[in-house]
Amino acid sequence: MGNPKAFLTVPRKEAGYRPINDRIHDFGEVEQTLNTKDRQEQASRCMDCGVPFCHWACPLGNKDPEWNDALYRGEWEMAYKLLKKTNDFPEFTGRICPALCEKSCVLYLSEGAPVTNRENECAIAERAYQEGYVTIEHPVRNGKRVAVIGAGPAGLAAANQLNYMGYEVTVFDRNEAAGGLLRYGIPNFKLNKGVIDRRIHVMEQEGVHFEYGQDIDPTKLPAGFDAYVLATGTPQARDLNIPGRELKGVHLALELLSQQNRVLAGRTYSDDERVTAQGKHVLVIGGGDTGSDCIGTSHRQGALSVTQIEIMPKPPVGHNPATPWPNWPVVLKTTSSHEEGCTRRWNINTLEFIGKKGKLTGVKVQPIDWKPNPAGGRPIMVEAGPVEVIPADIVFLAMGFIKPQHPELPANVFVAGDAASGASLVVRAIASGRKTAAAVDAFLRKEN
Repeated sequence: MGNPKAFLTVPRKEAGYRPINDRIHDFGEVEQTLNTKDRQEQASRCMDCGVPFCHWACPLGNKDPEWNDALYRGEWEMAYKLLKKTNDFPEFTGRICPALCEKSCVLYLSEGAPVTNRENECAIAERAYQEGYVTIEHPVRNGKRVAVIGAGPAGLAAANQLNYMGYEVTVFDRNEAAGGLLRYGIPNFKLNKGVIDRRIHVMEQEGVHFEYGQDIDPTKLPAGFDAYVLATGTPQARDLNIPGRELKGVHLALELLSQQNRVLAGRTYSDDERVTAQGKHVLVIGGGDTGSDCIGTSHRQGALSVTQIEIMPKPPVGHNPATPWPNWPVVLKTTSSHEEGCTRRWNINTLEFIGKKGKLTGVKVQPIDWKPNPAGGRPIMVEAGPVEVIPADIVFLAMGFIKPQHPELPANVFVAGDAASGASLVVRAIASGRKTAAAVDAFLRKEN
């Protein structure tokens, strides 16, 4: 460590967000950046713990103490090389990862102020592109071909690793561009799509082939490949089949998010096709990150008001004794989108969508409580208040995704990312893609 006492003298400093009145009028990234001096000071707070819990908590096994030390010393290229060893896409995770490493940082566990690992990671990746540390590699080919179905984070990671191993890799995707939910689910104000394009350009220069508009049936995989990786994600969102679901104005979250991202990319829609919150009272059902993304998007489209309801109880602020480390701390999360204006309610069950002449006008809901189940397992939901109606012109259902079921697959077909685990984090998808690439390599080597 360059400064073993920095954690005692340097307080945690985050880059923060652009001012609300500025950012809600565009889809530019909301997060700001620190200057070089402040960023290196933040890296100096890393204590290089004897047992680095951050390394243990990260699905990728990122070696935070090592690249934080290099960053503090101003050795940006070394920091990037250390980061690249474990993470294919630090420019993605540096923007959108919930930073499991920070929740396991000793400084978080002791005083609630972890090292700014996520922001440090993003800064290292951006400096790498600016200074030319991201170089084009030309692997020696081994004569074998692998098809990757799905260009989301898991598929991209698998393709990237397999390409470096010498395989000729072709990535098939049903969309018009690569990225999966990175491109068509996460709003631009969290991840500018130019960041994805930049990485895809590098991969293409290194020999990865991409074919778009290809909706591949997993039971009819394209011929001519020695192995296949299915990384098709979790395409089916969890719906809410209650009375009134057919009313105009009730949408799955991705109908809003994917369309808005395509609009920003230049695609046009008719008035009947357009999903927009402009001039409307918005209700978001679901309290997770997807719901938060709907809130931020609604603000930028010009919503009159935004309300978010969640069926689960409100988490405690700051610390939750029910989820001690090493569990993920279930505490109240207030995102940049929430800060922009939103009424939030918990323990609310949705009963019915109501409307007039086929159009949504409100949602019938009821406060509930959760009681322990005498038989064990999931708690029992009980009524806790009178039925009420929340006025709404448009509703977005953000309740997660259903884990896909796969038919029995041949030995040379591997499943990666959310397609294997169900919906999870981008960092876990990248880790799964890397692990799957290693499994493909082991299988094909054994075949020789």
